[in-house]
Order: sequence, then C-alpha cells, then structure tokens
Amino acid sequence: MPSAETTSPRAGGRIGTLLASAPRLSLWAMLGAGALALGATSRFADNHALMINASPSLPYWAIWLDRTGTPVRGDLIVFAPPRSDLVARHFGSKPQPFGKRVLGIAGDRVTEKSREFFVNGTPVALAKVTSRLGEPLALGPTGTIPTNCYFVGSEHKDGFDSRYAAIGWICRPQVLGVGRPVL
Repeated sequence: MPSAETTSPRAGGRIGTLLASAPRLSLWAMLGAGALALGATSRFADNHALMINASPSLPYWAIWLDRTGTPVRGDLIVFAPPRSDLVARHFGSKPQPFGKRVLGIAGDRVTEKSREFFVNGTPVALAKVTSRLGEPLALGPTGTIPTNCYFVGSEHKDGFDSRYAAIGWICRPQVLGVGRPVL
C-alpha cells in the first residue's frame, strides 16, 4: 500500500515536494555557478590587466598584460623602473610602469662602441648624450646579461631604457608581465 506521503493530494507527494523545491535547487545551482565564475574571473584578473600607455616611446596606447608570461627576445615587457634621481626628475617620485622591447636575454653579450649598443654583435640602439631635460646620460651596462635579466629598449629616440645606467638590466623581480599591443 502506498504511503500517505506519495498519495496526499494536498502536498502533492514526493513529486510535489521535488517540484516545490526545484526553484530552490535552481537558485543554489545558479549561486554555485556564479561563485565558480567569480573565482575564475578573479584568478584571471590577478594574472592579466589592460594597461594604457601614456608615453610616446611606444606606438601603442593599449597593452594587454599577461603576468604569467616569460619574456623572450622581441617581446614587449612592462616593468617597474629602478629608483634613481634621474628617473625621479624625469618621471616623478612614483613613476608609472615602463613598457619596452626585449632586445637581449640572459646569456647574450651586450657591447657598446661610440654610444651604439650591440647584442651579440647586432646593432640594437644608439644612446643619446643628454636627456630631454639636458642632463648627461651615463651609458648602461655591457657584458653578458645575467640570469633572469633583460636588455630592453625602444625605437623612440627619447626612450629611457637599458642604454642608460639609470635603467640598466631589467631583472625578473621588476617585470610586471609580457605585453601584447591591443591598439
């Protein structure tokens, strides 16, 4: 004989109970899916960013940044510039991140002759004598690029990069991520 729970017309039995709880189950399912999506979005946001370039040294105004990427030669990287009096005078005491091309990687040999820089014998950049504010610019490092460091530059004549001692090698702790031009 069927139980009262399955035959009760007023309660609708087990089927009625399930149907009555369907909206609640749907709500819990949506909340769970939303929590998973929010978590994935949060992790994505932790590893990626859209950066706006205000400097004329790069031809792009928007850069998609991947904080998990490992830079290779030719990549655009975004990094925190080193602290120096020259950087502070030109970019303020809290400069925004810099974006430059990786011209040399760990193990490459950087040389300089008459203010022209070479990576493994290939010319990559010419250093200016003075900054746009008229200050003397000391030449950047030469020799073998250390492990986890990069020689970076830009094609812009006023780019402030590894050609100059105030910037020097850019090492992994300074690198915020690998950029991809968007616009």
